[in-house]
Amino acid sequence: MDLGFCGGFRYLNSEYPVLPFDIIEAIDNSPDAIETYNLNLGHHARLGDLQEIDVNSLAAADILLGGFPCQDFSSSGPKLGLNGKRGKLYRVMVDYMETHRPAVVVGENVPHLARLNGGQYLDIIIRELEEVGYKFEVWELYAPDYGLSQSRRRLFLVGVRNDLSGKPIKPVPTHSGRHLPIDFALADLEMVNDESIANQSQYFISSKATSGGGQGDHANKVGSVAYCIRANARGRIQFHYNLNRRLTVRECARLQSFPNEFVFPYTTQRNLTLIGNAVPPILAHAVAKSISDFMNSMRTVEKLQIDRINRLSRSIPAEMQL
Repeated sequence: MDLGFCGGFRYLNSEYPVLPFDIIEAIDNSPDAIETYNLNLGHHARLGDLQEIDVNSLAAADILLGGFPCQDFSSSGPKLGLNGKRGKLYRVMVDYMETHRPAVVVGENVPHLARLNGGQYLDIIIRELEEVGYKFEVWELYAPDYGLSQSRRRLFLVGVRNDLSGKPIKPVPTHSGRHLPIDFALADLEMVNDESIANQSQYFISSKATSGGGQGDHANKVGSVAYCIRANARGRIQFHYNLNRRLTVRECARLQSFPNEFVFPYTTQRNLTLIGNAVPPILAHAVAKSISDFMNSMRTVEKLQIDRINRLSRSIPAEMQL
């Protein structure tokens, strides 16, 4: 999500320009995530358990991004919802909002959150987020509509502080009705089987398994978007659309819209876990562009208000000003 908000990268012949955001601080409890983040995005990420960190010690920011864990809300997970330990991490966002009062908040999760327990879990989360002085909208975005060659849906919870006027606008799809298929995304990698492109030599060697419980083989097809990339690649196996092998780490990263220069430094499964847990950068960029436009509009309104006050002040006789 941070890469998408920063921008300045290229994916499938499209440029995703730099956006006016600076990441102040990033926190995760996964050492692999922190090391990979700092290797590729800078050195402002640190290891920590947000359930144990005092929010007063965190840096104050204009925008709060929270990709709170989805496993307890996923349709393929244990469906523990708010009863799971990870399902309560959104409350750290609530504490941060109450303490530091960011202008905009963006939370991200799986669409099944809106359906689990009849939608009551999402209602509870939104209510608690709004109770500290914010108004929220829920955007369900289908990633292929924004140029991703992978079937992936995600919820974005977008909030604005109550004292601010207006709201960010849900991103308009750029590829509706003309989705980019998996072969368009991966064609240049078909003949690469070494590390001339980072992580392209990494993949699990296995024969096709017997399908069972929705966790069996997925055979990608030419002309269609890929199946959803998951963190648990051992559970749901994805085979290449043309080659007799599973997808490589780089191919999975490509399908998540990571540029080639974004390197994953670990073993195959550890890298695939990081990739599957990630927000696709180009999807985050679409959200970030909407947030940027909203922030710019607020600054324009503030400038107009200040200019109006200055004009009124200049029109008042000096003796009245005194």
